[in-house]
Amino acid sequence: MSLWTSTDAAAATGGQAGVAWAADGVSIDTRTIQKGDLFVALKAERDGHDFVAMALEKGAAAALVTHQPEGVPDDAPLLVVPDVLKALEDLGLAARARTDARVLAITGSVGKTSAKEMARTVLARQGKTHAAEASYNNHWGVPLTLARMPADTDFAIIEIGMSNPGEIAPLSRMAQPHVAMITTIAAAHLEAFDDITGIAREKASILDGLTRGGAAVLNADTETSAVLQNYASKKEAKQVLFGQMSREWCLDHVALAEGQTLVQAETPLGPLMFKLSTAGRHFAMNGLGILAAASEMGADPVQAAIDLGLWEPPAGRGTLETVTIDPAVTGETLALLDDAFNANPTSLTAALEVLASYTPTDNVGRVVKGRRVAILGDMLELGDDELAMHANMANDPSMPSLHLVHCAGPRMRALYDALPEGQRGVWTETASELTAQVTSLVDAGDVVLVKGSKGSKVSLVVDAIRKLGHPDTR
Repeated sequence: MSLWTSTDAAAATGGQAGVAWAADGVSIDTRTIQKGDLFVALKAERDGHDFVAMALEKGAAAALVTHQPEGVPDDAPLLVVPDVLKALEDLGLAARARTDARVLAITGSVGKTSAKEMARTVLARQGKTHAAEASYNNHWGVPLTLARMPADTDFAIIEIGMSNPGEIAPLSRMAQPHVAMITTIAAAHLEAFDDITGIAREKASILDGLTRGGAAVLNADTETSAVLQNYASKKEAKQVLFGQMSREWCLDHVALAEGQTLVQAETPLGPLMFKLSTAGRHFAMNGLGILAAASEMGADPVQAAIDLGLWEPPAGRGTLETVTIDPAVTGETLALLDDAFNANPTSLTAALEVLASYTPTDNVGRVVKGRRVAILGDMLELGDDELAMHANMANDPSMPSLHLVHCAGPRMRALYDALPEGQRGVWTETASELTAQVTSLVDAGDVVLVKGSKGSKVSLVVDAIRKLGHPDTR
């Protein structure tokens, strides 16, 4: 059964289809388009209409356009609409209306994508589950995810993000979730808000789209939890709290050990234990929240707790690799924690705790004694207090466990200057300058964390470390 026929799509969008067609998927990118997809000619850095001919050549079933593009024949399978983005939204709304799926929407300052992937992992073993393959959480990503949803879906997971005020509520109304989860509230995108309370209110607006009788799954431990709970009360949503401060889904104990997280929790079903195949207290919190959300979705949370062990973090969000420094010498390896996708004080604290939980290897390499090494790039979009926030990371409880801290970027200079002299490694203005020195920054036996906001380009250091040898992903 096709995902969209020309008749269905025209009815949803009010568009005009000159010839009949049927599509099995929806795509906005000719680089990844699959045969049988409906190509949506969005305008972004480039105008998607310039790629319609290429999309059709690659086997696209049809194209969603505002006009017949140059070089496209008169009998091409097109759906012509006044506004392509609006038409994509209409497809998303129609896809949501025609399914009986239970829908979970997830937002938060940290951990949205990881929580989405946890939910996908556990729900997919209990029903037909739909979620975006990537972090499609913005004004085009949410309708695209919905438009791709098959009608016979059992569980759908929609990630919703924001950069500026007013972005989340419209996307939530589009998704119409039965359950909305807020992972946590942290100092992120502060440049667009007066304070963290403003961020909390914006994240809480995900509850605006809840279906009648819907549930709000909220982090009880975040400092703005009261703001979230007050918002949920005004929306008359069922409140389900998780965390150490919760009486329902209570995080009792978390143990980090060499790349694993062991969790004990008290739940409405009684005590539950689960294990994650990666290290991180923040992952434990999100895992517990997902169990609460799964229960509200009508899934079995006990089975979900068992299946959480199958989840692995996406690349660049805390993945662990073993990098071989010298293939000719046994044991000449280092452990690399790639967390270079984003950063704010909350997520950096979580990453440093993970780094501190690992034991380096002695008696290999130049230095002989293995070290815990952090390579940190700037945390961006933190607002007026950004330098103080960077400097204050020197007081993080995990910092004394680290042997060496290298920093890149003008903001990270504040942390570098605040560190004890014996802990200071190298500071450079840019991440690319660090890459030139990578052989002297790390050594065999080290456990190395690389973390920073995506815009800091600290991922260049990750690439440079990988090039020291041949990585074997664990």
